[in-house]
Amino acid sequence: MASRIPILLMGMLLPLCFMAEAEYMKYKDSKQPLNVRIKDLMSRMTLEEKVGQMTQIERTIASAEVMKKYFIGSILSGGGSVPAPKASAEAWIDMVNDFQNGSLSTRLGIPMIYGIDAVHGHNNVYKATIFPHNVGLGATRDPELVKRIGAATALEVRATGIPYVFAPSIAVCRDPRWGRCYESYSEDHKIVQAMTEIVPGLQGDLPAGSREGVPFVSGKTKVAACAKHYVGDGGTTEGINENNTVIDRHGLLSIHMPAYYNSIIKGVSTVMVSYSSLNGLKMHANRDLVTGFLKNSLRFRGFVISDWMGIDKLTTPIHANYSYSIEAGIKAGIDMIMAPMNYTEFIDGLTSQVKNNIIPMSRIDDAVKRILRVKFVMGLFENPLADKSLVDQLGSQQEHRELAKEAVRKSLVLLKNGESADEPLLPLPKKSSKILVAGSHADNLGYQCGGWTIEWQGLSGNNLTTGTTILTAIKNTVDPLTEVVYEENPDSNYVKSNNFSYAIVVVGEHLYAETFGDSLNLTIPEPGPSTIYNVCGAVKCVVVLISGRPVVMQPYIPLMDALVAAWLPGSEGQGVADVLFGDYGFTGKLPRTWFRTVDQLPMNVGDPHYDPLFPFEFGLTTKPAQES
Repeated sequence: MASRIPILLMGMLLPLCFMAEAEYMKYKDSKQPLNVRIKDLMSRMTLEEKVGQMTQIERTIASAEVMKKYFIGSILSGGGSVPAPKASAEAWIDMVNDFQNGSLSTRLGIPMIYGIDAVHGHNNVYKATIFPHNVGLGATRDPELVKRIGAATALEVRATGIPYVFAPSIAVCRDPRWGRCYESYSEDHKIVQAMTEIVPGLQGDLPAGSREGVPFVSGKTKVAACAKHYVGDGGTTEGINENNTVIDRHGLLSIHMPAYYNSIIKGVSTVMVSYSSLNGLKMHANRDLVTGFLKNSLRFRGFVISDWMGIDKLTTPIHANYSYSIEAGIKAGIDMIMAPMNYTEFIDGLTSQVKNNIIPMSRIDDAVKRILRVKFVMGLFENPLADKSLVDQLGSQQEHRELAKEAVRKSLVLLKNGESADEPLLPLPKKSSKILVAGSHADNLGYQCGGWTIEWQGLSGNNLTTGTTILTAIKNTVDPLTEVVYEENPDSNYVKSNNFSYAIVVVGEHLYAETFGDSLNLTIPEPGPSTIYNVCGAVKCVVVLISGRPVVMQPYIPLMDALVAAWLPGSEGQGVADVLFGDYGFTGKLPRTWFRTVDQLPMNVGDPHYDPLFPFEFGLTTKPAQES
């Protein structure tokens, strides 16, 4: 018996040794190679934990308890979804960290990733710097500027504790009737490709010798980016949002796909699938392009995410056969599903399909491996909780406002300047006795920011966030002795009887985002046209057009002395005045063809029947005015 006692003791001690050993988990060790960490963590995960990683839910229904109970992998803010109106950076951080603590309290402590639309700056957040929408940035022809905007946006997003943005949109808008055309840099894929410089702006520069297709985020001042919407979103028939793009393989690969190559080469972390269809097949069910081309041919190693309820929209009506939607979307190769409200239905449905061998475990493992790869690469395991060290970066940074002003100045396209080249109206003199500023968009910060600003559809007025209206900018720029009179919609008698030196008319489109912006007529709403007629018919005038795309202008051109396309310039209206009054010259070039009439559409540069009002790349230039 005596000889067996040490053996018994050893038997009792061995489990203790293993317990001590178990405290060391390879996946928690940042010194371990990426693939070792992924493999180690995945070997420990249950099916429930894996399915949880593939689920993204909306902030409004999230809680620490939900994160813990369902092992949720990600949360998003939909457009306008905020912790409180005008919430501070600290309030955002506290909310995100509260959710994160729920994730960290799970058995394996896998951090969640919080995503938000930051499509022209951190646009859901009060006091953030609002940059021009992409169409305006396309007019700058300045990829380095766009990279700096990416870096500034990343800082402001991180200031609120968020590490992931649903940007950039690398759509190639081929028809301005599309309500998302302002989210596209250009009708020309080469300009869109150049503007993918925003990816290293957001994520950081790829280190030398990086493996192609592997996601990269360089630390706590950078965010994971998302190239969207894969693929062909900008090519739908008549520009109808979420509709069908009819195109052959060559057209798809030469027009809509190239910017994805560039984004992947630059290490983009995620790709979002488009609601639209390609030749009748919905992209959310397109295995050939999501798995076959994006993952296998382009060797993209990040994760593929659905759009908001993207799989629900695989059926008509929406959500009519959710088990089919789950199967089709997951088998197509989508890794993370935005199931903003019905996450338990998604989790139960997917779990059941795996248990019943409808969806193979290998497909689940591919999805989870990709999601974990992004989370490990971006340092989320080492730094899961946001700190408050960056809160002063949110919008209060003069540097970011100056950058936005620079972007506005470079985005302005001068389409007409005087009746002849030797009699230009611009730049305007700062010294005049009395000038008129008119139009619905002259003193409306919300209108000049456009959709996707504070709210999903944008907000009219001047108290949505901080910024400078064009009217305020004009007053700040002219000589102190110049009287500036503002009349939103004056009649012609008023204009004629007031002896104005000249007038600045600021009109344009009303607010919209996505389908709400689809338009078959592309006219600017009243009283815009009336204001142009009343003012420009009575006094020398420049029209500043605020719009997300080319709109019908042909009837008004003869009335006006000068025309400036200002796109959707964002919060820094001072950039418009800087160029109108000659502190800087006009340099912007049209990123899109300006049609004469809508029945010409679609009409893009290189088309056989190309007869535009202003051709692609058109833009008059001026030199900065010499100070007298």
